[in-house]
Amino acid sequence: MNQADASAGSSRTAAFWDRFRRKPGIIPFRPEKQAGAGAVSGVFTPVLFMAPAVRDSAFTCFFGRNLCSRSFGRAVIEFAVRKNLHRAASPPFIEKDAFEKEETDMAKKGLPENFLWGGAVSAHQLEGGWDKGGKGISIADVMTAGRHGVPRKITDGVQEGYYYPNHEAIDFYSRYKEDIKLFAEMGFKCFRTSIAWTRIFPNGDEDRPNEEGLKFYDDLFDELLKYNIEPVITLSHFEMPYHLVKHYGGFRNRKLIDFFVKYAETVMKRYKDKVKYWMTFNEINNQADADNDFCVFTNSGILFKEGENREETMFQAAVHELIASAKVVKLGHEINPDFQIGCMLAFVPLYPYSCDPDDVMKSVEAMRKRWFFGDVHVRGEIPAYAKAYWENKGYRIEYTPEDEAILKEGTVDYIGFSYYTSAVVAGKNEDGSPAEEGYGRLVPNPHLKANDWGWQIDPVGIRYALNVLYERYQKPLFIVENGLGARDKVEEDGSIQDDYRIAYLREHIKEMKKAVELDGVDLIGYTPWGCIDLVSAGTGEMEKRYGFIYVDKDNEGKGTLERRKKKSFYWYKRVIETNGEEL
Repeated sequence: MNQADASAGSSRTAAFWDRFRRKPGIIPFRPEKQAGAGAVSGVFTPVLFMAPAVRDSAFTCFFGRNLCSRSFGRAVIEFAVRKNLHRAASPPFIEKDAFEKEETDMAKKGLPENFLWGGAVSAHQLEGGWDKGGKGISIADVMTAGRHGVPRKITDGVQEGYYYPNHEAIDFYSRYKEDIKLFAEMGFKCFRTSIAWTRIFPNGDEDRPNEEGLKFYDDLFDELLKYNIEPVITLSHFEMPYHLVKHYGGFRNRKLIDFFVKYAETVMKRYKDKVKYWMTFNEINNQADADNDFCVFTNSGILFKEGENREETMFQAAVHELIASAKVVKLGHEINPDFQIGCMLAFVPLYPYSCDPDDVMKSVEAMRKRWFFGDVHVRGEIPAYAKAYWENKGYRIEYTPEDEAILKEGTVDYIGFSYYTSAVVAGKNEDGSPAEEGYGRLVPNPHLKANDWGWQIDPVGIRYALNVLYERYQKPLFIVENGLGARDKVEEDGSIQDDYRIAYLREHIKEMKKAVELDGVDLIGYTPWGCIDLVSAGTGEMEKRYGFIYVDKDNEGKGTLERRKKKSFYWYKRVIETNGEEL
């Protein structure tokens, strides 16, 4: 734990105990007045000397997930170490009802007045116009439609006989003024989208940018700013030029660092007075699962060769992306010191299946594969655990001392992240044998329900995510994706009664507020994913809908593209109006 972590934990824990000492009806825990070597030494002492990640889970097992989060558990134990509580006669007694009332009292503080409520999309999932305005072919343009259980196919260029849902998407390219007006009606403070790299450099390696593409985003950002909506821009969101895949091999090739930096410099200079919030690579850590062709292709533009070591290639590509990101962060701050430039991580908490140390350690190992990317973005160096893993595997990941220097100089200002679901990992198979390396054995969480696509719904997980991210990095956070994909029904009167979406978002926002108001997390804003129905990146479906705005289009591409306001549209409008007070 670094000094900032310790300081944050100390102040938050001390404040907690101070409130409870003053609280009527609570038995005060006054360690300085208790003596003896009673029950606590038998319970706390083994826990106090565990590694932090293991210790968190052990504390959760002892006190119970409903009472104490793991992050809170860590802070309490560290407080205990300093005050010698492991020598006290009895553990602190906390009434659950009083704890919940304390949460209610503190929740009255509210979110910051400048909190950024909005919505999130990506260029390739809603713009369409794939061959308009001088745009080139992106990796999204060569991905066919799929469905739940049927993966999208990556074709060798655009071929006849296939349906490519991103080619038209929802035609935001032509209808953006209509859609932005609807966003403004909801009261959006910000709108997260991406710039299609192929609108600016159609092939990715040109000397000069495409002016028609630059003009499109000038007009788009001007329209947002007309309604006082802050653009939040991702530079690369699963849409790199396909030419860079075919002719350079994607980010396995070091040359792509310079291509990406040139593209980023072009748009940052062009929009330096229109865009403040930037992110470099969307969900860069998805590719941690190197066996998933979709994730590695969309993150790094890699199509594996026969016999190639997939994981080693993935790590090399990832290091190139992290170097490119650091260069862009440094350059962006030179272009405009007021820029806020972040990374973007997909955050899926991997809970241990039980208190069995094998389960706990497996969850630590599995999370490391995903932590790697954020650790480099924020700390500016390759972590020791990654170097040890590469050495043990015999991987030769190439980077230079100059690369290490730029990683240090180009650390991010904030962490943007997506949160949809959590997962559970076991360290052993059902027969008791060790689970496979990597993610171990993933098992369903019996305490959670799932949506139609098998994603388990875990609102408390978003609070957990906010806590562990903030404790690990001590940087402002930004929830830039969260939402429920569901099949919506248009009623005979034309309405869409999506109460299930409202319920999902309401519970997640409640937990988000607790993280800010009770746990002290510094949170910039909240942009639910797919604020208007769009093409699903994972399946290519239209009927996996996230939006507050319904778009008349089906999985086969049929429909009028007419926009309709769902029930959730009016609900979210009220949430924004009240800054999250009315849910």
